[in-house]
Amino acid sequence: MMVITAPTSNIGRQVVQNLLAADAPVRVVVRDPATLAPAVAERVEVVQGSHADPAVVAEAFAGAGAVFWLVPADPHAPSVDTAYSGFAKAGIEAFTAQGVGRVVGVSALGRGTPVAGQAGYVTATLAMDALIAATGVPYRALANPSFMDNTLRQVGAIRNQGVLYGPTRPDLPVPLVATRDIAAAAARLLLDGTWTGFEEVPLLGPGDLTHDEMAAIIADVLGKPVRYQQTTPEANLKMALDQGASEAMAHARVDMATAKNNGLDHGIIRTAAASTPTTFRDWCVEVLKPAVDA
Repeated sequence: MMVITAPTSNIGRQVVQNLLAADAPVRVVVRDPATLAPAVAERVEVVQGSHADPAVVAEAFAGAGAVFWLVPADPHAPSVDTAYSGFAKAGIEAFTAQGVGRVVGVSALGRGTPVAGQAGYVTATLAMDALIAATGVPYRALANPSFMDNTLRQVGAIRNQGVLYGPTRPDLPVPLVATRDIAAAAARLLLDGTWTGFEEVPLLGPGDLTHDEMAAIIADVLGKPVRYQQTTPEANLKMALDQGASEAMAHARVDMATAKNNGLDHGIIRTAAASTPTTFRDWCVEVLKPAVDA
């Protein structure tokens, strides 16, 4: 049995689709079953509730050959440790108590870099990884950079202003991955019962791009001028607070962006295995352009 947490999230729903396409038995943990697509709901077992709840994970993880672990975003949390390790406490205990065979989790790049300890969300994510690995359950942490799909948050600015905003230095080449490639890697690992121990699995996209290059690709695909504009830490903090984030989570978001500008995503040597297939241009053609044109 494959157990999927956060099955309606951008990555989780694609993991579910990949597993169902492989005819794997799937159980999902979801707060509101009505949010599942009807074609999914009729093919999966459903455990209703939060995977932060000990009773829910005890039920969901019973007899699980593999678990896909994804902590949902909580910008209102009182601290990043609460948002990640605190949320994961019940699940981590259930991995061993329920004899889960293996775990695949969504994580981040940065382990071992000089700035990893001051990287906000990423620091907390890596600390959670360490807690999972310490249980002895076989664990693969999908170490991701920023997602191409995050660009969808700026459809309005791209369409109406011709501007792509972000905290990253405009001339800094960075890895970038599509969520569909993360989901594909997760499904492969969940279906593969041969691996043991703990390892990070970096997923870096096919090549590094600067944000100026990203804006140029978007402009070419859309057939209209688009430029990149870097935002200041002060503006990023204000934006997070205006969006309702807690003080701790707003500062953690800024700390993550600062750490990325200082090399957080560059501690991994790119290999063929770490280079996922979806190019930013292909993603823009297939995902961003239809969203902008809608």
